[in-house]
Amino acid sequence: MNVAPRTRLNYKQALAWLYGLQRFGIKLGLENIRRLLDECCSGVCVKRQALAAANASTPKVIHVAGTNGKGSVCAMIDSICRAQGYRTGLFTSPHLVTFRERIRVNGEMISEDAVADDVTIIRDLIADWDPHPTFFEVITALALKHFRDAKINIAILETGLGGRLDATNAVQSDVSVITPIGLDHEEWLGNTLAQIAGEKAGIIKPGVPVVSAPQQPRAEEVIRARAAECRSSVQFVNGTYHASPVALRGEYQKQNASVAVAAIQAANIDLKERAIVRGLAAIEWPARFQKWDERTIIDGAHNPSAARILAQTWREVFGNQKATLVLAVLLDKDLRGICEALAPIAASIFLPKIRSERAAAPAELAKIFSVIAPPLPHSITSTIRDALKIARAKPNPILITGSLHFAGEVLAHLRGEPAAFEECSQ
Repeated sequence: MNVAPRTRLNYKQALAWLYGLQRFGIKLGLENIRRLLDECCSGVCVKRQALAAANASTPKVIHVAGTNGKGSVCAMIDSICRAQGYRTGLFTSPHLVTFRERIRVNGEMISEDAVADDVTIIRDLIADWDPHPTFFEVITALALKHFRDAKINIAILETGLGGRLDATNAVQSDVSVITPIGLDHEEWLGNTLAQIAGEKAGIIKPGVPVVSAPQQPRAEEVIRARAAECRSSVQFVNGTYHASPVALRGEYQKQNASVAVAAIQAANIDLKERAIVRGLAAIEWPARFQKWDERTIIDGAHNPSAARILAQTWREVFGNQKATLVLAVLLDKDLRGICEALAPIAASIFLPKIRSERAAAPAELAKIFSVIAPPLPHSITSTIRDALKIARAKPNPILITGSLHFAGEVLAHLRGEPAAFEECSQ
C-alpha cells in the first residue's frame, strides 16, 4: 500500500498495511521485537517497565503459552483481575471477527482511532528496517504501547506461536503459565511432543514461577527440566475448580479456571475469593463451546486434541444425542485426526466452502469421511449460508467447528457483520 511518509493512516488503511506485513511470513526470534519495543515503548524493551507510564507502578505481567486452552485461561485471568478492581491489558490471537479483539484494556477493545494512530507511528518508525518486522511483531508492539499509554496494572499476554522465540517472550514476566501441550504447528515447533514442549517451555525465565496444567509425561519432563535450569518453582495444577459456576461450558474449562486462579496467585497479585467467583461467572469468550441459540454450538477446536475435548464436552452437555456437524478446517492441520475425533458424535456432516485462502478443500474432508467407519452421511455446500440452512432443517443440535477462523466467519455471518478478512475493504 503506497502511503506518503508521515501521512496518518485511517483505520482501514492501518489494517491493510498490517495485513500486508504477512508477506514477510513468520520469523521466530526476539532481536527485531526487542529493537521495536526499545524504540516505541520508552527504551526498555525486555523489562516490565516497557509497559509502565511515567510515575506509575510497574505492571504485573502474566505470560501464557500452550497448545490448547491458552486463550480461555487468559480471558479468565483478565475477568478475575478486573473483578478484583485491577486495570488490565489483554493481548490474544487470533481474532474472530474484528482485529480489535486482540487488544483490550479493562475488557474494552482497542479503538479504531488508537489502532490508526499507533500503527502510523510504528509504520514510520520501521519504514527502512532490514529485516522488516513481521505482522505479529508489530501487533505485539502495538499492544504493549497501548497498554503503557492506558496505564494498566496487569498485562496478560498470550503467545502467538510456540513461546521461546515468540515476540511476546521479549517482555519480562511475573509468572509463566503453560496450558496443555499437544501436536500442532509441527512445521515450526517440531514433530515430537518433547520438541514442541521445549518451545512452549521457552517462556520460563530465571527465577520466575511456573504454573502448568496437567501434561502428558514427556511434556511434563521437559517443563520440569526447563524450570530446574532456570531455578524457577513449578506448580502443576491437577485439580478442577468447583467452588462456584464457570460461565464457559465443559469440565475442561473448570481445569482452565484452576490454572487461571493459580497463575494470579503465583504472580503475588492480591486476590479475594469474591473476585474469583464474580470473574469466572462473568467471563465471555466466544467460539469456546459457545451456545449461539437453543440448538447451535460454535467452537474453534482446530487440532485433534482440541477436537477430542470438544467431543467429550458435547457428550457432557448432550449425552448420546448426535450432532449435525458443520466443519471447515485449515489446510495445515491434521485433517484426518480432527475428523476421526469428531465423527463419533456426528449424525451427519456438512462441509461448506469458506473464504479463507488457508482452508482445506471440502472435497479433501469428504474423502476422509468416506473412509471412516462407520460411514457417515456428508455433503459439500457452496457457502456457510447454505450449510446452516440445511443443518437447521435437521432435527439434531448443530455443532459448528474446525477452526477459529471458520468460527469467526460464522459469527460474522450470524451477526450480519463483515468477516475479519473483509474488515479493511468494506
